[in-house]
Amino acid sequence: MKTIKFFTIALTAGIITVSCSSDDDNSTPPPVINEEEVITTVIVELLGGVGQEITLRSVDDDGPDGPNPPVITMEGDDFDPNEVYLADITFLNETEDPAEDITEEVEEEDDEHQVFFTVSDGLNITTEYDNFDGNDNPLGTQFTLNTGEVSTGNFTITLRHEPTKPNTGLADAGGETDIEVTFPIEILE
Repeated sequence: MKTIKFFTIALTAGIITVSCSSDDDNSTPPPVINEEEVITTVIVELLGGVGQEITLRSVDDDGPDGPNPPVITMEGDDFDPNEVYLADITFLNETEDPAEDITEEVEEEDDEHQVFFTVSDGLNITTEYDNFDGNDNPLGTQFTLNTGEVSTGNFTITLRHEPTKPNTGLADAGGETDIEVTFPIEILE
């Protein structure tokens, strides 16, 4: 009887020891999950000349991973030659109701984002950054677009997450592309 009692006490102590052991491994912290934002819509509002207004819009209703391409539109006036346009970019997630303004997050995390502008050969457009992060590196949700002589081509806007800053442009920026949209542009006489 003493043997059974001793065996029962030893077994119970072993179970308590195992159940109280720590499964925590403090050597590696849990991974940080930073989900990418869904951006379905890019709106570029340009103001130039004497009250001239142009809106470029890219809407991808089924999201960036959907099978349908975005719908690209241009509203308002035509681009005039040799004109200066002040521009604001808005990034939206319209899969949410109401639509989520991703621009706010991009501007709050300005050191982790940069907008890049690419112009196809033959299109007479140059751009200048009008807003910057806390280290005076370009952000680009506000910019100036300068047109040259009559021409046509493509104007591409790329939002990068965690690019190398400073950089000399999209080619050496690194990071991940949050969204990239291309607008066909005509500068008309």
